[in-house]
Amino acid sequence: MGFEKEECEKKLVFVYYVTGHGFGHATRVAEVVRHLILAGHDVHLVTAAPDFVFFHEIEINSPRLFFRRVLLDCGAVQSDALTVDRRASLEKYSETAVKPRASILATEIEWLNSIKADLVVSDVVPIACRAAADAGIRSVCVANFSWDFIYVDYVMDAGPTYRSMIWQIAEDYSHSEFLIRLPGYCPMPAFRDVIDIPLLVRRLYKTPKEVREELGIADDVKLVILNFGGQPSGLKLKEEFLPSGWLGLVCGASDTQDLPVNFRKLAKDAYTPDIIAACDCMLGKIGYGTFSEALAYKCPFVFIRRDYFNEEPFLRHMLEYYQGGVEMIRRDLLTGHWKPYLERAISLKPCYEAPIDGGKVAAQILQETASGKKYASDKLSGARRLRDAIVLGYQLQTVIGRDIAIPEWYSMAENKHGHSPSVSPMDNGNSVFNSHAQDFEILHGDVQGLPDTVDFLKSLSELNEKQTIRERKAAANLFNWEEEIFVTRAPGRLDVMGGIADYSGSLVLQMPIKEACHVALQRIHPSKHRLWKHAEARHDDEEKQKPAAVLQIVSYGSELGNRSPTFDIDLSDFTEGGKPISYEKAKKYFAQDPSQKWAAYVAGAIVVLMNELGVHFEDSISMLVSSAVPEGKGVSSSASVEVASMSAIAAAYGLDISMRDLALLCQKVENHIVGAPCGVMDQMTSACGEADKLLAMICQPAEIVGLVEIPKNIRFWGIDSGIRHSVGGADYGSVRIGAFMGLKMIKSRASELLSETCSDELDSDEMKKDGIKLLKKEASLDYLCNLSPHRYEALYADIIPKSIIGGAFLEKYKNHNDSVTVINQKCTYGVKAPNKHPVYENFRVKTFKALLNSATSSEQLTALGELLYQCHYSYSACGLGSDGTDRLVHIVQELQHSAASESEGGTLCGAKITGGGSGGTVCVIGRNCPKSIEQISEVQKRYQKATGYLPYIFEGSSPGAGKFGYLKIRSCSTPQNT
Repeated sequence: MGFEKEECEKKLVFVYYVTGHGFGHATRVAEVVRHLILAGHDVHLVTAAPDFVFFHEIEINSPRLFFRRVLLDCGAVQSDALTVDRRASLEKYSETAVKPRASILATEIEWLNSIKADLVVSDVVPIACRAAADAGIRSVCVANFSWDFIYVDYVMDAGPTYRSMIWQIAEDYSHSEFLIRLPGYCPMPAFRDVIDIPLLVRRLYKTPKEVREELGIADDVKLVILNFGGQPSGLKLKEEFLPSGWLGLVCGASDTQDLPVNFRKLAKDAYTPDIIAACDCMLGKIGYGTFSEALAYKCPFVFIRRDYFNEEPFLRHMLEYYQGGVEMIRRDLLTGHWKPYLERAISLKPCYEAPIDGGKVAAQILQETASGKKYASDKLSGARRLRDAIVLGYQLQTVIGRDIAIPEWYSMAENKHGHSPSVSPMDNGNSVFNSHAQDFEILHGDVQGLPDTVDFLKSLSELNEKQTIRERKAAANLFNWEEEIFVTRAPGRLDVMGGIADYSGSLVLQMPIKEACHVALQRIHPSKHRLWKHAEARHDDEEKQKPAAVLQIVSYGSELGNRSPTFDIDLSDFTEGGKPISYEKAKKYFAQDPSQKWAAYVAGAIVVLMNELGVHFEDSISMLVSSAVPEGKGVSSSASVEVASMSAIAAAYGLDISMRDLALLCQKVENHIVGAPCGVMDQMTSACGEADKLLAMICQPAEIVGLVEIPKNIRFWGIDSGIRHSVGGADYGSVRIGAFMGLKMIKSRASELLSETCSDELDSDEMKKDGIKLLKKEASLDYLCNLSPHRYEALYADIIPKSIIGGAFLEKYKNHNDSVTVINQKCTYGVKAPNKHPVYENFRVKTFKALLNSATSSEQLTALGELLYQCHYSYSACGLGSDGTDRLVHIVQELQHSAASESEGGTLCGAKITGGGSGGTVCVIGRNCPKSIEQISEVQKRYQKATGYLPYIFEGSSPGAGKFGYLKIRSCSTPQNT
């Protein structure tokens, strides 16, 4: 398994800085360094990792390899492999890299110049990039995450003391010339240019057979490797943890630790890639090194979630490669409930087939960069992350004499974690707006007494070029204040009933919430368009004679999502040969840059309108997006952005689109351009909903059947679990696939029964004819929800399997007839629960709607609450539950059945997980009385005590985009000396 020596004409000097967090960084660095040394270059490793980490990768005595023992960043301070002390981590980083910053920079600059370094490489030490820049040496980062992203969550918990540290880290990273990005990456907006490479893993030295022979393990023994980078505290291994015939190989066990007979210690310096490849399964924590090596060498992985960084982006990318070979457990690992996870995992296999030569690819890129090749682009295209928007923002914030701060999103964080502020109704929104009447004239529309709309208009009037907040500064240069601006508003929604049954054609009941997204849009001739500097620089002199139409977008609150606040593109880039680009090309365009993928929700509306309605966009467009709908909480933040954006474009271009059709167009944005397989209820509620009413809609595909008044005695709340929800996640998509698989099976079975029944042509029995009629309908069933529960139980429930492998399904049924999901042949999909849920959910929603219109009584509330509970447990059966949402539902049940509540006739009556599940928000129903409000606060307090997270409460309702219409405003005076 050797590599040929790759001698280079010129010997180069590389300096590789390695973060002090975990051995995974050191092992992947070692693989890149190995290739650089094979090519004949000198490499200086600046690291605190022990020598044995590098023994197998690099000949440690090579005269071309130099070690310098320095720790310049500490990563996370952990009490064990799974638990982090967030405040201690920030304090340690401050002690390591912030307080001695001046002396560190002076030392590193002098040393880099003394060794005549050609290139500085960082994984992912922030200050190394700044030191290289000050020394006049180019620098590159190689990573899948950056510390500004990780520490953001820490600061949210630890308070404002360390805010400035995040900016400093991000600014340090921005001095890196580009990022070599590894698979399984998190958002890293501080980097301006990105090169993606294949999986970077250590090579194998021994075959699985050689490993087993060396360890003396027979071929029929199932091997699991426990790889945590150090064992979690409280983990006491017991013989019964493993299934019969299994042997556990333990990494990092202490010398004094006694192990059961079916566990064995591995040597401290054991070369784990060889062992992983020889094992039947791995049990460990999520980490780039362990996960990628298990993936590369086809070892199924059972992992436990850690608490020291947001793993969702990492998992989302990794699971794209690893479908069908992963099981997940949480803290129940410590109790040893491993058997079912291990047995399920080994029945699956990872499906990664892409190259695993990331080390070689990275080394080649580094050699070419050190030799003078320039990978960063000179032109600042629409996909560029920072340049003017972020880099300039960082520079502005480090002006001498001004404190560095992260001004906006930290102040917003208090509302994010706390109870939503109550808002008093206003008699007339225009009277409140009068204080700003000198700034804008409303030419069309009415603010309708909505305080958030008044605040949005106020924020427009206060824009000025002296803004220091990067989003506000970009927004101040967005509009030509002499031209008209269109303003639209679209709310999020609370999924009261229906949820994930929408794509199966169910009746759904949805309530538009108080939180909403506002969009301000200006359509203007390109010659009058105020371009940002980098957008202006993109066009040469010839183009300036005939200005091109440009789309420029600013998104407020970008820090909450760790994304770039601006996006711009020439509108001509959305066409190809005079025709609109395909949805697939648009999807790939937006997906190439995680920090700007958010723009797909906004700019995607333009691509859809071009494709579906043939709209031509010859004028420039400026858009400002400001959303108060929290992301990742299952209340349709994406739908509100899509509907507000589409509504603004339609208003500005005079497009006559009904709200129903507009919602369907927005669904196309989400399905085909964003790539999330959602139904249409979210967009329909945001567009067509009305305040204090439930939108009743049959999703076949989107037939509104009325608005249901919420009775005066009933109230709904939403309570955020704090667990991020994603409709684009693997769980939601898999459940949807399972439902469509079941539909195909039912139709196939109905055809078989029909054929059997029709074989007797002489039978004229009327009952048989009725049965044939029913079977014909079921053989051509368009939507699963058109099947009644009693027919499902009588004829089809027994033939639906609990689960099926994708390949086996495709072999028998050819396809599942769902245009927005793709079956992975190697993945196992649940079928029975996802199939049963919509059949019964449709019945529950119909019953719920009928009960809302029935006479007011305690029985009415009890029955409504019971239907919510049944829906919640049906979600869990599908695999879409979560610890947080289950806990919230349980607290509601405790309060409902408490002696105090029952003596008062009941208050809170039911609760359920909402939307796509797997976290997000819980919908609660209760009596509309002060006691219920007290109990909602009690739920909030108990949840915080149990989890440390104070949930946000969604309460109140507001009109949909259709009821709001649009505002057309014009500045009476240039806002704030812009």
